[in-house]
Amino acid sequence: MECAEVGDDVLGDDPTVIELQNRVAKLFGKQAGLFVPSGTMSNAVAIRAHTVPGDEIIIDKISHIYRYEGGGYAAMSGVSVALVDGEKGLMSADQVQSAIRKAEGSQGHYPDGTLVCVENTANLGGGTCYSQTTFDAIAAVARENGCKSHIDGARIFNAVIAQGVEPARMCRDYDSISICFSKGLAAPVGSVLVGSKEFIAKAHRWRKMFGGGMRQAGVLAAAALYSLDNNIERLSEDHERAKKIALAIADMNNFTVDLNTVQTNMVYVECKMPASELVASLAELGIDLFDTGANTVRIVTHLHITDEDVQRIISAFDAL
Repeated sequence: MECAEVGDDVLGDDPTVIELQNRVAKLFGKQAGLFVPSGTMSNAVAIRAHTVPGDEIIIDKISHIYRYEGGGYAAMSGVSVALVDGEKGLMSADQVQSAIRKAEGSQGHYPDGTLVCVENTANLGGGTCYSQTTFDAIAAVARENGCKSHIDGARIFNAVIAQGVEPARMCRDYDSISICFSKGLAAPVGSVLVGSKEFIAKAHRWRKMFGGGMRQAGVLAAAALYSLDNNIERLSEDHERAKKIALAIADMNNFTVDLNTVQTNMVYVECKMPASELVASLAELGIDLFDTGANTVRIVTHLHITDEDVQRIISAFDAL
């Protein structure tokens, strides 16, 4: 980062940002990319570029876009949502088909469903991954119904590693993908949005309007480039450690884990005690995690979690 060659990304001449955008776009088989400060902004920019106010987007009811992005789809894009009741955050093609509404033929009662958003991996689903067959089928349904398709790929590389599918193939049929570098890839800041040249040109304008234009952003893009070179294949280590934690906790009396959802680097634990009390107790031991419900906590493994940490986490749960 200290040695990054920089320019002015608002003017489009930061060479390190340009390299990152081009590399990510090529990796995912798309024409162009756009570096943005966060995954939330990447999704917001994508929704705004794909829709007009009054449209409707189709998303799972526990998706990050719906649950954890502050209602930005409504405030900044003026769109409504059609919520799909997927399985562990994963929608089916039939569910998406049923959720798409069109103004035409409804006597003006319906909004226009114009964008299908999927999340892979699904955060609140426990880090679950779409099968390639279902992923392709959803994109086909979107296309057949005159909808664009967007992937919230905050953890898309976790899905890539877990399923052994190349990024370009996995995302081949989708119009845009948001890729986050500050999750498992361990860079400090940033996401890249990829798609067609025309789409990215629109997204660039909305990034500016949303306040996402940065100047010497190459110092941040350099870290993301390092992640591409060093931190993709090693995601399998996070997956293995998460599985080990899940198997151990699932055998304990006070906790329950749905092992079917532990497909990547997340473990959702149901506990008999209030989750807030569990979080507080573990924090005193230097173990930080989220309570995602009254009796549910989330454990995430990442670059800084070692085998020794895994044993410490298991021992801490076992003592409660």
